[in-house]
Amino acid sequence: MDMESSFDLIQRAQGGDDDALNSLLERYLPRLRRWASGRLPAYARDLGDTNDLIQEAAIGTFRNFPRFQQRGEGGLHAYLRAAVVNRIHDEVRRAGRRPPLDEISTALPTPQTSPLEHAIGQEALGRYERALAQLGDVEREAVIARIELGFTYEEVAALVGKPSAGAARVAIARALDKLARLMSES
Repeated sequence: MDMESSFDLIQRAQGGDDDALNSLLERYLPRLRRWASGRLPAYARDLGDTNDLIQEAAIGTFRNFPRFQQRGEGGLHAYLRAAVVNRIHDEVRRAGRRPPLDEISTALPTPQTSPLEHAIGQEALGRYERALAQLGDVEREAVIARIELGFTYEEVAALVGKPSAGAARVAIARALDKLARLMSES
């Protein structure tokens, strides 16, 4: 991608050029979709999906586009990624506030075990879930994002509001220590 061309497109779009804005959308949305694919946890999805969040983030960004300040190569893409992470964070919080749609009986056997159940066994999974429920909201969200969803430290930092990947790494390490202590107590 020609970055000078991106700079030019950004300036033209900020000046109200709809063709430049459409060119930016064509250029950045596919990359953003690939990057964001699978980042919205299944429990936080309702009728929408990750593509809807990307659209909302892009609309919000371009609605306020005249105030956007390009700060180097990849600045717009980084800004759009941050907007998507914020939307994902909002959806995760929203999912935590709404009651579950249907209660699922845990007494019913499942035809197959999940990889997590298979790896650590039913008893350990029960201890893990009980201990996880005792963590604070930010700790729990960071552990789930890193361990269960495989987010990078940078992504976890953005998701839970930590200032850097290093801060997220320290927070996750402390949360995992606490989780291990709580699991050994149950």
